[in-house]
Amino acid sequence: MLDYCIDAFGYRGKPYEILDEFPGAVLEGIKARHPLIDRESLVILAPFVTLDAGTGCVHIAPGHGQEDYEIGMKYGLDNYAPVDADGRFTPDVADFAGEFVFDANDSVNRKLKEVGALLGLVDIQHSYPHCWRCKNPIIFRSTEQWFISMEINDLRKKALQAVESVRWIPAWGKDRIYGMIENRPDWCISRQRLWGVPITMFYCESCGAQVMSPEILEHLVSLVRKFGADVWFEREAAELMPPGSVCPACQGTEFKKETNILDVWFDSGVSHAAVLENWPNLRSPADMYLEGSDQHRGWFHSSLLESVGTRNRAPYRNVLTHGFVVDGEGKKMSKSVGNVIESQQVIDAYGAEILRLWVASEDYTDDIRISDEILKRLVEAYRRIRNTSRFILGNLYDFDVVSDSIANADMEPMDRWIIHRLQEIIRRVRSAYENFQFHGVFSVLYNFCTVDLSALYLDVLKDRLYTSKADSKQRRSAQTAMFQIVSSLTRLLAPILTFTAEEIWASLPAFEGKAVSVHLTQLPQVEETYIDNDLGDVWTKMIILKGEIAKIIESARKNKVIGHSLDACIDLAPPENMRIFLEEHKEDMRSLLIVSQVRIVPATEIAEPHPCPGNDFEGLIVGVSRAKGQKCNRCWMYSELVGVDTDHPDICERCLKNLKA
Repeated sequence: MLDYCIDAFGYRGKPYEILDEFPGAVLEGIKARHPLIDRESLVILAPFVTLDAGTGCVHIAPGHGQEDYEIGMKYGLDNYAPVDADGRFTPDVADFAGEFVFDANDSVNRKLKEVGALLGLVDIQHSYPHCWRCKNPIIFRSTEQWFISMEINDLRKKALQAVESVRWIPAWGKDRIYGMIENRPDWCISRQRLWGVPITMFYCESCGAQVMSPEILEHLVSLVRKFGADVWFEREAAELMPPGSVCPACQGTEFKKETNILDVWFDSGVSHAAVLENWPNLRSPADMYLEGSDQHRGWFHSSLLESVGTRNRAPYRNVLTHGFVVDGEGKKMSKSVGNVIESQQVIDAYGAEILRLWVASEDYTDDIRISDEILKRLVEAYRRIRNTSRFILGNLYDFDVVSDSIANADMEPMDRWIIHRLQEIIRRVRSAYENFQFHGVFSVLYNFCTVDLSALYLDVLKDRLYTSKADSKQRRSAQTAMFQIVSSLTRLLAPILTFTAEEIWASLPAFEGKAVSVHLTQLPQVEETYIDNDLGDVWTKMIILKGEIAKIIESARKNKVIGHSLDACIDLAPPENMRIFLEEHKEDMRSLLIVSQVRIVPATEIAEPHPCPGNDFEGLIVGVSRAKGQKCNRCWMYSELVGVDTDHPDICERCLKNLKA
């Protein structure tokens, strides 16, 4: 600070002597003489005094700024505020009374110079609060306000206990609001506005005492109930009080009204009482409060304090906080920047279902991005879900739910596996809904439709659906599984894809007890009897093996050994620890691989052996060659028995049985 002060005081180039050096803390508590007023000024320490400009010593005004007020409270300084409502110095300010505070700077400087207290005068540029609307500098004044104490009646302690009783989603919301309440000051509930919810208090004109009683309050409530809250502003104090009201302190009979209104956050904080406690079909506390992350200091906060103070409990059971919508690059949306995407634009371009799917698919615990690219990806995801349902419905055209359904124990192994898998999906989706993890609902159902169904189960199932006899057990087993899948899938999707789920539900085969709308049904329950973990483990192992063998088949296709996968015969030479498993599930593996033949052979019989990729199948040798026999014109699979039946020389033995059955 030395160089700065030398220039400011005009001592540059003049001789000077440093008498002592010491930390500023040494001066704490000493008293200095005020340069203009006959009083002492206490020297204190404050963290907001900086060393980048000035002398390192500044004056404070506890009545004219939050930081000054707080540090003044710490040192016990008077909360002196000599500025009136018009921004002018009050009459008790000698020499400057009546002057507008910002205009008085020159007058103060002249007075300091006059008494010999001005060593130097330098303009300093610094940040100062301005009104966001009119852009004028703000004058802070300490005035009388109404407060709710955080300590009297243990409001802070009770509120913190209430925080612990609430489920906060995401969990960090609890720590955020807990810290705010733990460290907040008393709640200032009064505001200086011309209109709002009035603070209903009367004052005696004679002695200034506050005048309020249960009788006065009940009389006022009856007037508000009859004429509305504006009655407070429309009538004089005498008209708002019961006839014969007197001041209990001095027996005066002339009164005036409080002019302050309630903080609007107090208004919103009591909304739970106005809504939940006056309607017989609702209950209190609320199941959930849902808002943006800024409401930890707003609605969530004021509602909690008000409810704890009046009802000794939180006004909500759950509080969910979401982020804000930003553009595809994570930037805040702004009309001036031109990156705002209106919801109606999305609906017009893609439909309301895509907008809902976008909301559900995003992790709302962070800011939520939206762009045309994101929406186009969701359009594709929507098509996959819709097409999966469409395929299933198209194959239920002749299915009677009552007469054609197959008991789970009698279903084909792959059908029992997919129903087992469906129970896992139902469990995960229900858990995601119950924990408000809607993006989890989307990802689980989307992956089920694309990975488990479209790319695997339904792809394998086509052969059985198209080549089996119409009312065969094999086909009815598949239809039973597909009906259970689409019925459950539709109900799980209904909260998100409202219209699509309704459309699918309407297309389902009729059955006794079928609701007229999917939105009148419940989410499916997990059927514990359909869960078969051993079966699930077997099919998981086969599906992993299918993925590894598929790599070898693809290599054979590229090398022109085969064309379509049905052209292939797969030879497997397993180690002893896998032989029994593969022999038991040879036909299931053929179906999974969608090939014509699978054989278990010695490794020496494989012309072009390939070690199976993956550590789980070490020692397994795989060979791919063209399938033996001729291609069946009906199922397109190769068989050495095609042509055995002279009446049907182009049909394999399997299709022949289905045709003659």
